[in-house]
Amino acid sequence: MSNTVSLDPETLDDEFEARGWGDGLPVVAPTAERVRTMLSYTDRSGDDELGTMPPRQGIVSIEILAVNAVMAGCRPEYFPIVIAAIEAMLDPAFNLFAVQATTHPCAPCIIVNGPIAHEVRINARYGAFGPGVRANATIGRAVRLILMNVGGATPGILDRSTQGQPAKYAYCVAENEDESPWEPLHVERGFAATDSTVTVTAADGPHNLNDHISQKPDGILATITSGLSDIGCNNAYLYGQPTIAFGPEHAAILAAANLGKDDIRSHVFEHARIPRTLWSRGGMAGMFEDHFPNDEQLPILISPDDLLIIVVGGFGRHSCWLPTFGNTTRAVTKAIAKMDGTHVRSIKEFFG
Repeated sequence: MSNTVSLDPETLDDEFEARGWGDGLPVVAPTAERVRTMLSYTDRSGDDELGTMPPRQGIVSIEILAVNAVMAGCRPEYFPIVIAAIEAMLDPAFNLFAVQATTHPCAPCIIVNGPIAHEVRINARYGAFGPGVRANATIGRAVRLILMNVGGATPGILDRSTQGQPAKYAYCVAENEDESPWEPLHVERGFAATDSTVTVTAADGPHNLNDHISQKPDGILATITSGLSDIGCNNAYLYGQPTIAFGPEHAAILAAANLGKDDIRSHVFEHARIPRTLWSRGGMAGMFEDHFPNDEQLPILISPDDLLIIVVGGFGRHSCWLPTFGNTTRAVTKAIAKMDGTHVRSIKEFFG
């Protein structure tokens, strides 16, 4: 097969599909000019290497990240976010090998905080986990193409996820800091409010938590803890760091009663529990050690501190939670390298 590929869209897509370089969707031709433009949004050389990516242990260079970002349809100003997300996933604490190769349907969820979310217009409000916004869609897609093309996580080959999930196409969201009554995730994790960061978790797709009736915290918290007490999720056996993404209306009701994130974490730890009689009947009870042998109600968290809390979405009384792969992978937060003044101006000019 020739190394020269026609830039005709139909021919390009067919060729990339034949070589296993895509995700099933049409790709943008990674021309030299487009890759150079992408690279202009980082101070790093294209030859710089971030390490190797499991399970295939492909070399992660800045240039290969740029190539995949172009293929995904990223605007160049998104590229620093892609770099930071990959850096976070390569942190040993994230345990990318397990995330890539497991039969579990987890996918790296990218949560963006700080000024850059506004600058590049990542959706944090209505439909934030869904379609319709280029930044969310293409940043998430770029990460997935990198996981496949560099890490080798091709479904059915090295990615052994039994069923997969739609979030394996793209899983990128910004926290709705403007309508959150609490400090944002990145500040909780040690960064300044003016810093821009990505946090990655190995998560299932969002599970809806629907409560249109409750006017007080007790009802909302009952809905939350009931939803999280799920014998079928890995957190019931492997614990880990699940995320609750509160809709702004639910968050406002809780905050009006002077409940902060730590209060919610403590409540969830105490009440999101599974009876031992149910826990031991199925799921994965026979595979893993019982960490709480003296309790009849088993928590889904080892510690209240393991619960991540963010605010996402528009109005409407829905929240959601993101179960995770378990305690073998930990959430990692990385700073996004600041763009220079030229790039900031170009973003403003582009969006008007």
